[in-house]
Formats: sequence, structure tokens, C-alpha cells
Amino acid sequence: MTEKQEQIIETALTLFAKQGFASTSTNKIAKAAGVSEGLIFRHFNNKEGLLSAILELGRDRASTIFNTILAEQDPKKVIENVLSIPFGINEDQYYFWKLIYSVKWQSETYDDSLSAPLKEALIIAFTKLGASDPVSEAEIVLMHVDGIATSILLRKPKNIESIKSALLTKYI
Repeated sequence: MTEKQEQIIETALTLFAKQGFASTSTNKIAKAAGVSEGLIFRHFNNKEGLLSAILELGRDRASTIFNTILAEQDPKKVIENVLSIPFGINEDQYYFWKLIYSVKWQSETYDDSLSAPLKEALIIAFTKLGASDPVSEAEIVLMHVDGIATSILLRKPKNIESIKSALLTKYI
């Protein structure tokens, strides 16, 4: 990816996260990025293509995080690592994850294909630990992760470490 493409993506990401996808024109993105609108069209075809490029980066970033978890064999570590995901979001990536969540919230459907391998790993972990309903336990953990990520991205609680500790104490 060229430096200009990265600049366009970062600018679009910030504007989409702050103003929303529908409210952000390619003209606004071009002006903020200091490039021509034509350059956006040349690299990404249209605004939807630009969003697709950003979402693809999201899938790549999430896959990198998830692959470490999926390689873990200790069931308690699997649960701990999944629950720790939202606590590890770097502040310099907040706009990125806000956009990812925003797109998810605005969608008519819920695409869980990215989290499906995590859910399966959690089901296996809870099964190994003898849970009576491993599928529901896995779903509860993923719901916790979604809720915690939302809270961190929108208002970052001041006592985040004690929240993490309390949550891990319940499961580990």
C-alpha cells in the first residue's frame, strides 16, 4: 500500500468514525487528506470501496489477535485471553475500532464470521472445564467482550484494571 493510500485510509477512518459513513463524502476525505478526490476513486473506486479496504484491515487486525488465542490449549487461558481482548485496545486505534463497531451497529445483519472461531474455541474450553451449557457460556463471554469494548471505546472507565481483574476472577 502506498503512503497516499494509507493517508486516505487513515483520514477516512477518522472521519467515518467521527461523522458517520453516510455523512462523510469523498470530497471531505480528499480535502482532509490533502489529495484529489480522483485519487480516492483511482485507488478505491468509490466510498464503499474505501470502507471495504478499511474493514479488510479490521479483519486482518482481528485475525492477528485471534490467532494467538486459537493456538492456546489451556481452556482457562483461552477464556482469559478472549476476555482480555477489549482491555488491550490501544488508544491510537480507537477510531479504527469505533468505526468497526459503528458499521456493525448500523448494519441490518450481524456478521459473526470473524468471531466464529473464537466462539468455537470458547465452546471447546468450556466443554473441557465441564460447563453444563458450553455454547451459552461462550456466547456470554463474547457478549461481555462486545459490551466492554463498547464501554472502553465510548467512555473508557477510570477503574479499567479493577474491572478486568473482577471479570477474570469470575471466570478464571
